[in-house]
Amino acid sequence: MDRVALSDTLDFSRIVYGMWRLADDENTSPEHVRAKIDACLAQGITTMDQADIYGGYVAEDVLGACLKQSPGLRDKLEIVTKCDIVAPIGKYSDRRVKYYDTSAAHIQASVEASLSYMGIEQIDLLLIHRPDPMMDAAETGAALDALIQSGKIREAGVSNFRPWDWDLLQSAMSNPLVTNQIEVSLAARDSLTNGDLAHLQQHRISPMAWSPLGGGSLMTDSSDLTANMDRVAEAQGVDRAAVAVAWLLAHPAGILPVMGTNTLSRIASFSDALRVEMDRQTWFELYEAANGQEVP
Repeated sequence: MDRVALSDTLDFSRIVYGMWRLADDENTSPEHVRAKIDACLAQGITTMDQADIYGGYVAEDVLGACLKQSPGLRDKLEIVTKCDIVAPIGKYSDRRVKYYDTSAAHIQASVEASLSYMGIEQIDLLLIHRPDPMMDAAETGAALDALIQSGKIREAGVSNFRPWDWDLLQSAMSNPLVTNQIEVSLAARDSLTNGDLAHLQQHRISPMAWSPLGGGSLMTDSSDLTANMDRVAEAQGVDRAAVAVAWLLAHPAGILPVMGTNTLSRIASFSDALRVEMDRQTWFELYEAANGQEVP
């Protein structure tokens, strides 16, 4: 499994395991979570993607129970988590409305809670989960810098930010933001042409891609696109998911797909995408089928 350097001190596996459904599994025992992580490690997938809100604010705790029962496992992993979404569920069930909070106090409290839930001493990468229309960039940037300085997080980044959101926050920080986790897939292609990926490439930032299988739609739909995906998959001895991920891996931005599933057999096949040959014509055949028309 290739590694991608996000900074001088942090590198990730090219494919990331997304844990947003971890708490939704019927079996959340430490042993079952360990089996999922082991299936990742067997392929060289060492990066685990979390967020405080996942599972109604309990997914970090589910991971933590596994880490606490498996001494030494944490040292084999890079752990990503996110903060700033406050939804009226779980520990925030008393809130009247869903909102974003990028205040220093909230970010600091969220990090302390995440460290406690997961039973770890440092978060490898903290992401601001959603752009906050009330963000005070100076306050948010200073809070992230302070967390890096304290050693509670190794690096900081963002998720779902547009280029101008990124530039605003970065302008208020002394440490560089190291990634933007955005939605990009054959089912969500706007970032290819709206400036999001171009901005990251300009700054030599490797993006993370959430929902690389289109929220599952690429696995269940029947269309010209999926017919083309199946043709490529059959020719190369893989499944449709591997083709969808290989399409992302082929992009020069250096995209890191974040793969999420609770099925062990599917986790074990994540690395099949690395075996897919995706030349430029095949890439554009899939792009054309997804768009429903040839490029201009």
